[in-house]
Amino acid sequence: MDALSEALASVRMTGAIFYHAECTAPWGFSVPHLRDVAHVLAPGTERLVSYHLVTDGKAVVSFPGEEHIAVTAGDILIIAHGNAHTVSNGSPSTFLDSGASLDKFLVGSLTTMRLGGGGEMTRFVCGYFGCERHADRLFLAGLPLMIKVNLRGDPAGEWLESSVRHLVSQAGSARPGQSVLLSKMAEALFIETIRRYMEALPPEQTGWLAGARDAVVGGALALLHRKPRHHWTLDELATEVATSRSVLTERFSRFLGEPPLTYLARWRLQLAARMLQTTRDAVLQVASEVGYDSEAAFNRAFKREFGVPPGQFRRSVSRSHQRRSGDANPTRPPSDAAI
Repeated sequence: MDALSEALASVRMTGAIFYHAECTAPWGFSVPHLRDVAHVLAPGTERLVSYHLVTDGKAVVSFPGEEHIAVTAGDILIIAHGNAHTVSNGSPSTFLDSGASLDKFLVGSLTTMRLGGGGEMTRFVCGYFGCERHADRLFLAGLPLMIKVNLRGDPAGEWLESSVRHLVSQAGSARPGQSVLLSKMAEALFIETIRRYMEALPPEQTGWLAGARDAVVGGALALLHRKPRHHWTLDELATEVATSRSVLTERFSRFLGEPPLTYLARWRLQLAARMLQTTRDAVLQVASEVGYDSEAAFNRAFKREFGVPPGQFRRSVSRSHQRRSGDANPTRPPSDAAI
């Protein structure tokens, strides 16, 4: 049972945009916090993550108030929370504001950004992709400002990097399906990085990814995500993962800070919130789909979690979406760029 696969399958990725950077030292560019450009980059997307894949050369990544992080060819960087940062090599006199150039990158094809003073070359493949808000409670929970993983040194990582480089080299060919391939590569880069990060976590680490790696907790998570509407009992769940109730509760609480059935209740409500946003199903039907036998019990639980009853939540989300759609950038690529 694979908890990470079950969680990833339950969260829709809503878009990916690539651009290619060729920089000659000295150079530097700044990346704004993604919340400040989300309305342009991916209107309506709840959660944005950015990444940089260094294909040649080296650079330094800096976050305000944090130590500089050196990166080199083969490194994939995931900026999990979209924090503002700079990327540079040497001592540039100015930093290009990449946020001010977004319109140029949103025309539906891969764009190359070139800058620098003519010295040592560094090349990046950069991108942004979005997912639903409840990813913050799953594989994005507890992640640091930046994850750095080197893809070189093993066949899987080298194949992934070479595939991305090939797609970048084909950017001007106008071959059918190019934007979809780039988007799928964004997804693959993210999953491979998260998988390697999870495998390298120290034994004492807690959090969702550490729990997913644990045999007992990971097995329980996979079952809860695979069959969220099932009327699980603690006894049945413990039996399914071949352990006792007490061991399951202790390990689950140690990694995730709450017992299994409390986690399940929260996850069901997140799924219900998505259905209220994306379907016209009646509230009673939504309640049934996520495992509630009573609409009244569902309404009470939903209001405790989100502060408003389901009907009001649906109306407020609809109004918010209409406002964001009105602000959307007309140069936004068509939906075939979605993951």
